[in-house]
Amino acid sequence: MLVQLDFRFPGALRIKTHNSGLSDQKDSWGMGGIRFCDRNAACRFDCCAIRGWMSVKLLIVEDQSAIAHQIQAELVTEGFTLDLADNGEDGCFLGANENYDAIVLDLGLPLRDGVSVLKEWRAEDIATPVLVLTARDCWQDSVEAFNAGGDDYLPKPFHMEELVARLRALIRRSAGIAGPDLCHGNVRLLTRTGKAYLNDQAIILTANELKLLNALMLRPEQIHGKTELAERMYGYHEERDSNTVEVFVARLRRKLGKDFIRTVRGRGYTIGQL
Repeated sequence: MLVQLDFRFPGALRIKTHNSGLSDQKDSWGMGGIRFCDRNAACRFDCCAIRGWMSVKLLIVEDQSAIAHQIQAELVTEGFTLDLADNGEDGCFLGANENYDAIVLDLGLPLRDGVSVLKEWRAEDIATPVLVLTARDCWQDSVEAFNAGGDDYLPKPFHMEELVARLRALIRRSAGIAGPDLCHGNVRLLTRTGKAYLNDQAIILTANELKLLNALMLRPEQIHGKTELAERMYGYHEERDSNTVEVFVARLRRKLGKDFIRTVRGRGYTIGQL
């Protein structure tokens, strides 16, 4: 069963259920509320909102629905794409089998505690940055989380602005970027506003062009395949067409210079040195 959640309309969650082996599909609408993932279901909120250009995917593992809903609302507004899990077993499965830029992990989870989940990820060489949350006001918890492989720690209650800032910092550090902006050659991208500059002159880019540019500049030396870039550009509920990546690459080349993005035949695109 695949459960898809659509957050394109404020206050409304569209739940589309696909049952494997069955031809029928069921659509329903709910106001407010939140649905979480299980091992046979994937629930993703795709950001088409205010700063929807960001090509960053996060996993949130939190069992308290009120807190998860607040986190979801803030991060969607900030332009992130989210997968949600409400227990340790499902969170562990998603973190081990999906690619994320960062993970927010609560310690006090049902079925399996967050520390054991974190230890298993690190034992499997999963290096995704993890920000740990806990309602337990005890310094030993933070020490245990760091020793298990956590990268940052935030006790509850917390301000959403701090959570967002810490996540951005984690993602930058994991990509080897020190400052808040992405720079490569004569191109600069402001990650908080989505504004791009060429030789300090503002360049007008569409949302998909910004998503593509962000993905390339976040890891400039990496070769990015068409499928990967399509997943970054389109939401989970949207049909992904890798052929359209070529169209947006061509548009970026016209705006930023034909040599800014290099084609690696049979593999994809990069802005790094070949």
